[in-house]
Amino acid sequence: MADAVNRSKKPDSAKGEVPRRATRAEQARATRRRIIAAATEQFIAHGYGAALLDQVAEQSGVAIQTVYFHFKNKRTLLKEALDVAAVGDDEPVPLLERPWLAEIRQEPDARRVIQLWIANGRTIIQRVAPLMRVVRGATGTDPELAAQWDTSQQQTRTAYAMLVQLIADRGALDPALTVDQARDVAFVLANVETYLQFADACGWTLDQWQDRVTGLLTAALLPKD
Repeated sequence: MADAVNRSKKPDSAKGEVPRRATRAEQARATRRRIIAAATEQFIAHGYGAALLDQVAEQSGVAIQTVYFHFKNKRTLLKEALDVAAVGDDEPVPLLERPWLAEIRQEPDARRVIQLWIANGRTIIQRVAPLMRVVRGATGTDPELAAQWDTSQQQTRTAYAMLVQLIADRGALDPALTVDQARDVAFVLANVETYLQFADACGWTLDQWQDRVTGLLTAALLPKD
C-alpha cells in the first residue's frame, strides 16, 4: 500500500513531463528583452544623455558587461529599443510584412484602406512616440542620432508610398496628384514628427489624432466629389 501511495506521488517528470529547459539562445533572447525594456524606461524617464547603462543593467538584473556584450553602446541600445517599439516585439519580421498589412491589402475600399492604415499607425505611434521624443531631443548634440532620425523619417516616407500605391491600385487616387506627390502629402500629415507637434504643441490626444488625420488623408488623397 505504501509503495502504491509513493508511486502515485511521483513527480510529473516520471510521466515524461519534465519541463524543458530554455536553450542558451532563448536565455540570451530573454536577457535582451529585459535589457531593452529597462532601457526604454530609462530613456523615456531621463532622456538620452542622462540615461545610464549602469541603471539599465541594475533594472534588468544583469551585469553591466552583459549590456555591453549584447548592445556595445548606448546608441545601439536606443536603436534596438526603437526597432522593438516599432513592431511591438522582437520577432525578426519587418514592419511591412506584418499581418495588419496583409489585411489592408485585402480591403477593396480605398476609404477603408486609409482608416485601417491610420488605426494601425496609431498603435505604432503610441509605442514609438516616447522614444522618438528622446531621439529628437538628442539630434542637436549627437550626429549619429540625427542620422538615425533622418533614416527613420525616410523609412516612414517609403511606407506611405505603399499606402498611396494601395489607393492608386484601386483607381481611387485623386487625379490631381501624382503618386510621389500623394506620398509626400501622406507622409507629412501622418508621420511621427507631425504627431509630436500635434500632441505636444497642440494638445491632441491619440483619439483626436487618429480621427482627424484619417479625415485629412481621405480629403487629400481621394477624388473630390
